[in-house]
Amino acid sequence: MDLKSLVNSIKNFEGITRKNLIKDVTGLLEDTYNIAGRTILGFGDDASALEIDNGQVVLLAADGMWGKLMEADPWWAGYCSVLVNVNDIAAMGGIPIGMTNVISTQDKEICAQIMDGINEGVKKFGVPMVGGHVHPDAPYNSLDVSITGIMNRDDIITSCGARPGDKVLVAIDLEGEIHPQFHLNWDTTTMKSPELVQAQILAMNELAQKHLLTAGKDISNPGTLGTLGMLLETSNVGATVELGMIPRNIAVNWEDWLKLYPGSGFVLTAPEGNVSPITQILEKVNVTTRVVGHIIPEKKLYLTSEGDNEVVFDFCTDRITGIHDENP
Repeated sequence: MDLKSLVNSIKNFEGITRKNLIKDVTGLLEDTYNIAGRTILGFGDDASALEIDNGQVVLLAADGMWGKLMEADPWWAGYCSVLVNVNDIAAMGGIPIGMTNVISTQDKEICAQIMDGINEGVKKFGVPMVGGHVHPDAPYNSLDVSITGIMNRDDIITSCGARPGDKVLVAIDLEGEIHPQFHLNWDTTTMKSPELVQAQILAMNELAQKHLLTAGKDISNPGTLGTLGMLLETSNVGATVELGMIPRNIAVNWEDWLKLYPGSGFVLTAPEGNVSPITQILEKVNVTTRVVGHIIPEKKLYLTSEGDNEVVFDFCTDRITGIHDENP
């Protein structure tokens, strides 16, 4: 596939286009989201942050499992509900401490499969599911999970801090396999020990405590470039990325790889002088980390390969979430 065709495939990827409605929702809350005076981040990050005492913040996040995932494998949806929420807290540099869920189903067998997956996720990531709600009469099957984390206020990794001149890094655990029923999931955790999986989460906390990053997000349903695009959109900047520098398992072609949701994967930005310690911290826990490009003031994401150059997103005209830096 040539670069232009690859970019067109990415731009029209459902994992990206389904994010377009986010601003329509958050825009209705702009007058009230800081009504209590504790909210220290605007919309656009992987988790919200509310001030508590002693210089700490509580992080709050929530995810609904994609309907296609639930249809493909309810057990996997349950497991992933833990994984995706833990990664949202990790992307901010926080420590996840507990989760709650809302399950909607009339099917006891599907409910049992979901809960089996949740239990396995809890054992793997070491974060308890402490409560929730069941809709036993819903005419559909769905699963939503919320998570709480905690961290020091001054250590937060946000999506809105990327600045021109920063290096763009992509960090992914390359040792995994495609999920057999859901080919957009790159499973890197089920076959690994809880100790290693949890160490990957703590590595992000170490990066946060050492203030090595200017911005970061976990790679989610929009894939690597879509997630980077959301970070750039929130930071009001652009970037140039070299395709061949993105860490990839060569068993997967580029088009699929750029759309995958990895079990452990992040897009990060940092000053050049911080690249070496960042790489050392992440690669110590089996997360391959490479500089793939740099941040530019022009609000476009360029993808380059072997002399070719294509615009993936032009944020003057394109919209992923529509959210820009809205810090209170």
